[in-house]
Amino acid sequence: MLRSHYQPGRSSECGCDEAGRGCLAGPVFAAAVILPPDFSCDLLNDSKKLSVRKREALRVLIEREALAWSVASVSAEEIDQINILRASFLAMHRAIASLSISPELLLIDGNRFEPFGNLPHYCIVHGDALYQSIAAASILAKTHRDSYMQEAALRFPGYDWEHNMGYPTKTHREAIARLGTTPIHRLTFRLH
Repeated sequence: MLRSHYQPGRSSECGCDEAGRGCLAGPVFAAAVILPPDFSCDLLNDSKKLSVRKREALRVLIEREALAWSVASVSAEEIDQINILRASFLAMHRAIASLSISPELLLIDGNRFEPFGNLPHYCIVHGDALYQSIAAASILAKTHRDSYMQEAALRFPGYDWEHNMGYPTKTHREAIARLGTTPIHRLTFRLH
């Protein structure tokens, strides 16, 4: 079972994670989640370790039970302007800024983060497999991004985004070679 808190006694620890950093197309999404102190869910885990069905069921649970949650994105055009690392930080900042409750502490999945105001933060490698709030953020970021890419697949058919979600699969790269790029491709990424 994942840990509920990094610092017990803090009522508003906020977990943050991103999705879509390694994609060739689409925005990078980030989520920020503040769970109740007594929240417990044995099924919660890193979104990459869960089936689509479990992620979607957990999304409903998280959105219903969280004290506050927010999802934000940074477009492919913005990614090309500022680079993917800065775009990931910006997406997290946008998600944190949109929370209805101000957190006391940020738990960031990964090893780097650009500070958000004066809020203390801790970077935790594989944090989405260790802390409930980060796992919850991982699930929201992934499911919201997947929904975006499913809709994008209807607008731009032929890239197999309904399956690859914009990641650099063989099918996706072949489609770029055959069809060219779309307005949501990241042009600074190696596309072929």
